Amino acid sequence: MKGRVIKSTGNWYIVLAHDGEKFNCRIKGRLKIDGYKSTNPIAVGDEVVFELEDNQLPSPEGEGQGVKSGVISAVEKRKNCIIRKSKNLSKQSHILATNVDQAMLIVTLAVPKTSFGFIDRFLATAEAYSIPVHIIFNKADIFEEDDLLKEDLMNVMSIYEKIGYKCYSVCSTKMKKEKKEKMISLLKDKITLLAGHSGVGKSTFINTIEPSLDLKTGNLSSAHMKGKHTTTFTEMHALSFGGFIIDTPGIKEFSVVNMDKYEISHFFPEIFRKADECKFHTCLHINEPKCAVIAAVAKEEIAPSRYHSYLSIMNGEEVIKEYND
Repeated sequence: MKGRVIKSTGNWYIVLAHDGEKFNCRIKGRLKIDGYKSTNPIAVGDEVVFELEDNQLPSPEGEGQGVKSGVISAVEKRKNCIIRKSKNLSKQSHILATNVDQAMLIVTLAVPKTSFGFIDRFLATAEAYSIPVHIIFNKADIFEEDDLLKEDLMNVMSIYEKIGYKCYSVCSTKMKKEKKEKMISLLKDKITLLAGHSGVGKSTFINTIEPSLDLKTGNLSSAHMKGKHTTTFTEMHALSFGGFIIDTPGIKEFSVVNMDKYEISHFFPEIFRKADECKFHTCLHINEPKCAVIAAVAKEEIAPSRYHSYLSIMNGEEVIKEYND
């Protein structure tokens, strides 16, 4: 039998078969995926081959009774994935999701603040696997009451729009009808990964778009204004208007995986485009003479924040923390 993994709890995988039936599956033995060295050999979005258990095992807690159990024997070839370094095992990676059509990165510029480094590393990883990204700036209501904050939001959105990323300013708790319809049009009939820090409003965003899911939401920690995890495991949800959305636990830090220093510039579109004007075709855009990229940064044709993110990856800085001071 074949199906798609729609939830991973570490030991159990909920598989949606092609006929619409769900199965609680586990891995028998050590299943290795060629080309991937990760903490999770199977991820949400994977297309898998599985067989029913001869003796049905009890369903994992919280997944209901009476659901048949199975054993996953193989994983089909992946078309893409969003992957980051494991926070516990730096030599290994963790796959957020596979086989997605696009990603939505939910960010907030306050309460809590999403760093440029976090945004840029996520975008670079998506570029590496040719995954389109929409950047959703949530909690827009905070900025509407302050002209300086509103200008700051517009300036940040402008940085990414000039590169070519589609950016949207929303308020998930009070989303206007036309904005909701726009979000639905972006999600319709696609498999979309939703990612971002804890506390940026991912679950609230999903509930606004698809109220029937009624996902658990939480408040920020009053002590540090940081998000509290409400999504424990990555899970794919079917959307009533067509398509699927993958809800992920809040990501505290994001480190890129297996990027060759000569390829990193390829994943920063504005740097890649400017690189053709450099004197040397092997230019790494660090301190080389007649580097068009460095000149563009000086003129702010390339945002200094983006260039800083590029250099941090080039310098092997592995971790971008969740919140900046």
